[in-house]
Amino acid sequence: MNALLQIDQLSVRYDGREVLRALSLEVARGELVALMGPSGVGKTTALRAVAALQPFDGGRIVVDGFALEPGPVPPEARLAPLRRRVGFVFQAHALFEHLTALDNVTLALRHVLGKTRAAADAVATTLLTELDVGARASAWPRQLSGGEAQRVAIARALAPDPPLLLMDEPTAALDPARRSVLGATLRRLCQQGRGLLVSTHDAEFARAHADRVMTLTA
Repeated sequence: MNALLQIDQLSVRYDGREVLRALSLEVARGELVALMGPSGVGKTTALRAVAALQPFDGGRIVVDGFALEPGPVPPEARLAPLRRRVGFVFQAHALFEHLTALDNVTLALRHVLGKTRAAADAVATTLLTELDVGARASAWPRQLSGGEAQRVAIARALAPDPPLLLMDEPTAALDPARRSVLGATLRRLCQQGRGLLVSTHDAEFARAHADRVMTLTA
């Protein structure tokens, strides 16, 4: 398998309590892997460790050749290669309330990748249109439905064109019809050659749309 993401024996402890123990998995380009298990077994923790949003205590993570080792999270200046490789869609979407949908998507393009306003707007407009929220580009986050906010958050994560997309409980606030639409969207991203690692409690969604399911136990 052409592994885009490799997690080898990942372990995380909080206050001496082991939250993740020896997790190993791989995600290939073009593959959607669902990470399942009850609350508290470390699904979100694993995603955050891959994105270098928190430290880990043991094991190794490699994203498209960029390696993370146990210990403190590296300084942000050293994480620029990772930020281009990984996009993260949070469960609560985490859109900036003072920015329009378009500006949420252009934020990293302008301030991290240094694109001009015009170039960033062009990328963002294309992504929002592809995700069927192009008409909501000027809306504020509070004006978006849950499904719209999620698609804007996906567009924001995809803006730097990362090969790996991480999603935390993406179906939590969606009705069955919206879950189906989301599944089709994620499959389309896989067909573009991206790898997706999705944490979820939704067994039906995982069975319908994931290539592989990995279940964590307490």
